[in-house]
Amino acid sequence: MAKKPKLTDKQKRQVSVNRSKHLSRGAKSTEIEDNQLGEQQLGRVIGRFGKHADVEDKSGVVHRCHMRRTIKSVVCGDDVLFRPGKDLSLSISGIIELVQDRKSVLTRPDFYDGVKPVAANIDQIIIVSSVLPSLSLNIIDRYLVAAEDVEISPVILLNKVELLNSEQLEEVEGQLNVYRDIGYKIVYTSCKTLTGLDELAACLKDKISVFVGQSGVGKSSLINKLLPEADELIGDISDNSGLGQHTTTTAKLLHFPAGGDLIDSPGVREFALWHLPAERLTNGFKEFRDYLGGCKFRDCKHGSDPGCLIKAAVEEGKISQQRYQSYHKILLNMDELRPAHTKV
Repeated sequence: MAKKPKLTDKQKRQVSVNRSKHLSRGAKSTEIEDNQLGEQQLGRVIGRFGKHADVEDKSGVVHRCHMRRTIKSVVCGDDVLFRPGKDLSLSISGIIELVQDRKSVLTRPDFYDGVKPVAANIDQIIIVSSVLPSLSLNIIDRYLVAAEDVEISPVILLNKVELLNSEQLEEVEGQLNVYRDIGYKIVYTSCKTLTGLDELAACLKDKISVFVGQSGVGKSSLINKLLPEADELIGDISDNSGLGQHTTTTAKLLHFPAGGDLIDSPGVREFALWHLPAERLTNGFKEFRDYLGGCKFRDCKHGSDPGCLIKAAVEEGKISQQRYQSYHKILLNMDELRPAHTKV
């Protein structure tokens, strides 16, 4: 029999509080009686479905679980303490008792619920873009800021490169070289010609990664090529809007046979950053960091302000004009997109 995991004092207190609150309210119809549960053990969340989560134990068995009402959030990649149900014939038989401290977490703002976690304990963020419906460098910049803000290494992936002729590909490579010059890894892929899939597989090996990007950029198609047994649904581009159709509706964690995991999160067409203070947005443009704190005025907006080191670096060619303009576009949109109830 596997040894019962050793808890820290903090975890013991939290489990005790969870159980006490549960018992004081009385067992609800949506929760499971204590005598129906097995011993507490470690597991990892590999899927989230509404109020339930799939937890994989150390032997690879997946248990669909309820969550204690005292747990604030559970996302793919979370390491948890859970008790599996004794009756495996039930569709939902276990219960998550505690979410362990996260080593990293990717978040995004929600209009009504504030900042919400998307995935936990990840090593890298794969920013998937495409030439169809359109290549948006500003959206890439938004994801890069989000990755830099949570200190998770990003990789830029351009998919559907088979749609470009040699001249167009050269132009796109010129645009993306701006990112390579400041230290970001770039991968070009095509699911039709299999271009770059070996490079992508090597990039994902032995890491926990998350795919992010607009709907319709081909995340599900890439997953089907890397993991054919995943059988991801593939959506088309809308004829009316030119935008991708949502095909992934729930987050799930997938295992690579050669090592490594991939979290596929529901696609988002716009990745907002209105929850970040302006200083964190500025810091998210990593090539700006060498100049921060050196401007003439402490409250420098890095625009037309006299004595701005970032503006001077742009004029001297040390910082890309493209990235500088993208920064100001994001900064302008942050206030416009910020919900009224969050403005101060």
